[in-house]
Amino acid sequence: MYNIAHIYSVYKVRLTLLLQMYHGLTHRSINHKYSPLQWTSISWAIGLAVAAPILGSISFNLDHGDQQILIAAAATATGAIFCLPAGFIKTVWIFLLYITVIVAALSVATACHTRHLGLMLRCFSTPTHQQQQQQRQIRIRIAVSGWFSLYATVAGSVGSAIISAFTYYMLREPVDQEFISLWVVSIFSGLIWFVGIAHVFTTKNDRTSPTPTNTAASISKPHYAFYIFHYPHAIGSLVGVFLSSFTTMSIFIGGVLFLVGQMCIKPVHLLYLWLVYFMFPLFSLPLLQPLQHLLKADAVKMQLLGFILSTATSGAGFYFQDRNWKISMVLFFAAVQSTSTGLLHAFGRVILLDCSPPGNEGAFSIWFSWIKAFGTFAGFAVSSSLIPGKIGASFGIAFCIAVAGIVMFIFGNFHDYGGAEATGAGHVKGGSEKGSPVLNGQNTGAETEERVLMETPWQRNNCYLFVSCVKNSLLLII
Repeated sequence: MYNIAHIYSVYKVRLTLLLQMYHGLTHRSINHKYSPLQWTSISWAIGLAVAAPILGSISFNLDHGDQQILIAAAATATGAIFCLPAGFIKTVWIFLLYITVIVAALSVATACHTRHLGLMLRCFSTPTHQQQQQQRQIRIRIAVSGWFSLYATVAGSVGSAIISAFTYYMLREPVDQEFISLWVVSIFSGLIWFVGIAHVFTTKNDRTSPTPTNTAASISKPHYAFYIFHYPHAIGSLVGVFLSSFTTMSIFIGGVLFLVGQMCIKPVHLLYLWLVYFMFPLFSLPLLQPLQHLLKADAVKMQLLGFILSTATSGAGFYFQDRNWKISMVLFFAAVQSTSTGLLHAFGRVILLDCSPPGNEGAFSIWFSWIKAFGTFAGFAVSSSLIPGKIGASFGIAFCIAVAGIVMFIFGNFHDYGGAEATGAGHVKGGSEKGSPVLNGQNTGAETEERVLMETPWQRNNCYLFVSCVKNSLLLII
């Protein structure tokens, strides 16, 4: 009986602490005009505003010159350093500076590593005037780009699970030490992020950029960041990135706040939720790749699948918002939504990079980084600051945004081949979208397409690209 009573008392204490934390995050205190979540949203918005001109100014240097490594290292070091003193000064105002700098640094670092992924993909498509070779290269590039981005996302999910588990562990400390506990989490995150500098200095600098296209050569340096607006497919992919980022963050934040504030789930169930959400893509995403090859689905169709899964999760949450949710169903939809998030992140990046001309990956990567951060911020702000804990409104908005993404990709005539063909200058020069290469006069179009789609970097014996992909994947952990 003593053990049962002790366990029950510990559970009540932890549940009380969890509810106190929820109330402290979502409600304003007497001495403050904004809640902590609102403060976070304000700081995040300022960080995005600061990041925008920085990204614009470095876009030309990312594609030309020898400063790519310095830019990536400086952004990584700056973000990591500002994670370390987060709890040194116990005042609200200082966190605005911390979050602003971290958001700006993260945006620059994301742009640098997205560009590096584009450089790896460039090696799979070289300029050629033979139509059959052009079509073969574009299919190989599409297959490999999905392969790289998918497994990089899987590695990132492992890092997120580690941080979430460590955060839960530190929140178990007594109430009078919760501030120090969260400071320890921030320091731990900064130290791991700082390790990413090792990847920066082991990256081979690109000194052999291809000759820019006539359009790119005619654009002056101050206007280089807007070069992406010459490609409608790329603009459409950015809209998809914003919609997907908004949807996934709105569902995640809205769901967590509802489960903690209204459903009052057990603290350990919150840990289970985080672990399932961040660990399930480790199994689901690699299993979806063979299905993608079997169905011969491109990145756009995989994006559609991600939006469909998000509509299922948000629709179910909206419809059953007044019911008592069982933990088994919560974990099930957490697994579904985590798969959706992984698909939208991985293949949203693929669609944009397939639209980027060789030598201009940096001008496209800065837009991917900023738009994705802006969509994530918008979803966070709506679900946590404007309507905290209101699952109906949060999931309803997410459902509408996901449906808008589905409609856009279905009726917007988006496809990988069209985006790559529109860029010209190396990805493909001419050719037909529906054409299939016939090698040596032996294979049919369908057989060749299947063989090319199943081809991996191992079969191309490109060890440098594989090692670079692994380093990129490990960096996503931070």
